[in-house]
Parts: sequence; C-alpha cells; structure tokens
Amino acid sequence: MADDTSQNRRDTKGRQRNRGQQGQKRQYSEKAPAQRARSADPARLTAFQILQAVTNEDAYANLVLPARIRRNKLDRQDAAFTTELTYGTLRNTGTYDAILAECVDRPIGKLDKPVLDALRLGTHQLLNMRVPAHAALDTTVALVRSQIGAGPSGLVNAVLRKVSQQSLDEWLDALAPGDTDNDLSVRYAHPTWILRAIKQSLAYHGRNPEDFPQVLAANNIAPELNLIALPGIGELEPVLEYGATASTLAPGAAVFAGGDAGRIPGVAEGTIRVQDIGSQLTARALVGARSVQPDETWLDMSAGPGGKAAILASLAATRGATIRANDVSDHRTKLVEQALRVVDENVWTTSVADGVHMGNDPDNTQRFDRILLDAPCTGLGALRRRPESRWRRTPQDLATLTKLQAQLLDAAVKMLKPGGLLAYVTCSPHIAETALQVTDVIKRQATVQLLDSASAMQQAALENEGESALARDTIISGEADSNMTQLWPDLHKTDAMFFALLTH
Repeated sequence: MADDTSQNRRDTKGRQRNRGQQGQKRQYSEKAPAQRARSADPARLTAFQILQAVTNEDAYANLVLPARIRRNKLDRQDAAFTTELTYGTLRNTGTYDAILAECVDRPIGKLDKPVLDALRLGTHQLLNMRVPAHAALDTTVALVRSQIGAGPSGLVNAVLRKVSQQSLDEWLDALAPGDTDNDLSVRYAHPTWILRAIKQSLAYHGRNPEDFPQVLAANNIAPELNLIALPGIGELEPVLEYGATASTLAPGAAVFAGGDAGRIPGVAEGTIRVQDIGSQLTARALVGARSVQPDETWLDMSAGPGGKAAILASLAATRGATIRANDVSDHRTKLVEQALRVVDENVWTTSVADGVHMGNDPDNTQRFDRILLDAPCTGLGALRRRPESRWRRTPQDLATLTKLQAQLLDAAVKMLKPGGLLAYVTCSPHIAETALQVTDVIKRQATVQLLDSASAMQQAALENEGESALARDTIISGEADSNMTQLWPDLHKTDAMFFALLTH
C-alpha cells in the first residue's frame, strides 16, 4: 500500500505550506542492504511506466494514466498515490531538474532517460509529498533495481540522499532567490517563454502585475474533476448523490474531488461527460448569445475529441437545429462519434476534412448559422490538466499553430452565413493565439465584426442573486473596445479559455 499523499500547496511566493516535515529530522533506512525492498511496489511502478510513456512516446499522462491504473489493478488508495506522484512529478519537472543538477556529477541530460525519470519521482516524494525520507529512498532504489538494473540503483541512492539534505523551500531559496524570469521559472516550474507569455497576457487584459505569481501558482494546483450533464439527456442528481458538488459557475455542471471518473453515474453511458467548466461555458455561450431559429445548421469545425460537440448537439436537439461535427483526423472523428452516441442521430453528422480546405473548396457551398472554431493551440491554458505540455511545447510550435489558426479563421468566415455567429475559442492565454488572431481577421476580412463576447459568456454562466456568476471585469480585456474574453485558473478555477464572438 502506498504512503499517504498531500496536495502541492504553495503560498504566493511559491513556498510550500503544510508539508508536515519542516523542522523534523529526516529519517533514513537502517535496514541492511539484504533487507531492503528489491521489487517496485505497484503504485510507484505505475507512475514510472506512465512517465516512461510520456518521455519515450510523447504520450499524454491524462490519457495513459487511467488505463494503466486499471491494467495494474490498483486499489483506490494506490490509484490516488499514483495520480499525485505522476502529475506532481511532471508538473514540477523543471524545478526538480534544477535541484538534481546540483546533486549529479554530470549534466543531467547525459543520464539515461529511465534513470532521470526515476530521480524525478524520488525527488517529488522527498520534497513535495508526505512520504518519509527512508521510504522515498528505499522504494525508488528498489524501483530502479527492478526496472533498470543494480548498477544505476547506487547512483540514484547517492543522488537522492543529497536531494534530501534540504527541504524544497531551502532548495528554492538557494537556486531561485530573486524575481528574475529565470528565478521564477525554477520556482514555479514554467519555461521562461511560457512565463513571459502569461505576463504579457495579464498586461493586455488589464490585470494587476502583482497577480502574476498567483497565476503561475494556480497552474501548479491539481484541478478538480469537472463534469457536465448533457442538456436534455444527462441527470446531475445521481452525480451529486455520488459525492460531487454542484458548480457555482456553470449550469448542469459539477466538480468532483477525486476518484475514478468511470465509476461516476452516467459517465460510462456518456450522458455525463468530463469536461472543464470553462470549455462548457464557451459552447453554451455560442448557443445562448442569440435565439435559435427553426432549422438552423451548426458546424463544430475542429470537433475532436468531442466534448464541445456533445454539448452543442444536445442543445441543438432541444432547439430544432442540426450540427455537423468535423475533424481532420479519422481517429479523432471516431472519438466524436462516440461522444455523440447518446444524442438523437437525426441531429448530427460527422465528417473528416481539413478545415482550411473546407472553407476554400469551391464545391463546398454549405453555409452555417453558427460555427464553433475551437482552434488547435499550444494548450497553455490547460497546464493544470496536461502538466507535461509545458515542457513539450516550444516557441516554434507557436509559429506553426498561429499560422494555422489564421487560416482556419478565414475559412470559417467563408462558411458562415451572413449574420451568423462564429465563436473563436482556444485553450490558451497567449495573445498571439487569442486577441491578435481576432484583431487580424477583422483587418483581413472587412465584413467581420466583433460582438459582445463578455455578455454572451455571462449569460451562459449561472446567476447569483440576479447577477452572472462571471463578473464582467474579470473576463473582459482591459481594452474596453476589444470585448474579447479570457478565463483564468486563479480567478475562475477553470482552464484559461479564450472566447470571442464574431459575425459578418
């Protein structure tokens, strides 16, 4: 059975609180070598396997972890331990690498990848979990011995003993004592280019510069599971009886503190879906921004894996509309069809097509009343949920994606009926992917206009004593005439979703 875990909590300066080990003498194993564990326990082995998939196969942990937990038959306690160990290690990789670099006698880039992953797992247990030092050392060494070999286990043991000589606070004070970008990068485990992009976005949207550390810290807090009962199809009450809490931000939504999502009533059937509440609101805002007329046709232009498409289709079914859910990938389109299976099949169709080609194809004469363009992006708004993405994405990716986003926007405008509604959505706060894309398409397309995006988002949210649960001044750009909206993980406890509503 795995050791107890705790949340990764930091104050606004990035220092961890309530670690439970501050001021205590660290305990090392007094066992003789022959008595120490020689095989990996299932929880730590599972975490190591997931990290290896992320490292070697560019896998996403949130996709690999549930299947691996089931395959290794972990009980609920071990599954929770594995989840915290995996996500916490991935989230803090940059910080841990800076610490390990001080404890290894060679550049850490020259370490074998399995050894480095094991060192990161051990470091997270030593510095950020309520795992006794002797247990973190013994179990990590046993993991290395069983999965990598006896030779590397000695190196891992020596390095982790050096790591354990200081607390996380002490390491951070030594390695990142100031407020430079490099110091903040180490302290908050964000690559400097992402850190600067967030700072620039805060300035653009008129937020206080002093909020910067709390935004970075929010990206490092494990998010709760967000759920939605598909409108007209799912029932939220069984979800609440199971232990979830009704959302205070979005209708028909709930948050759940933990556990296997597949066990939540309605999830396996598809009537309850796991989806960030910010994403839910962008889909609802497109539909609620204007009354739906009979026989409207809608398009989800980049629909995979189907979360927003399922919301749109269920809303279309209650309003007499139909929707086409398109994606460029066969695999992702199959995921969309799986998501849509609970909706009346007369309401929706799917297609596999390049969105840019669709809009520029002279043979494609279909025009749509409402279009959702959830554009491919860097995903910098979902760093809480996809912790490995911060280390995987590069500025070069940004250049490729922004070009594609502009092409997709132009294509979407061509497929929009005059007077129709186009929602441009990204899960990113980077202004090159958000505000600049919108201002540029307005310059390129003389007929395109920006609508009251903030009001649409406010109307999509729940009401609290006659007021929207989304305060306008927390979501709208600081430039009063721009009227684009940005959600924030620290303010709204959602992914950093961007939403702009356009027409022509």
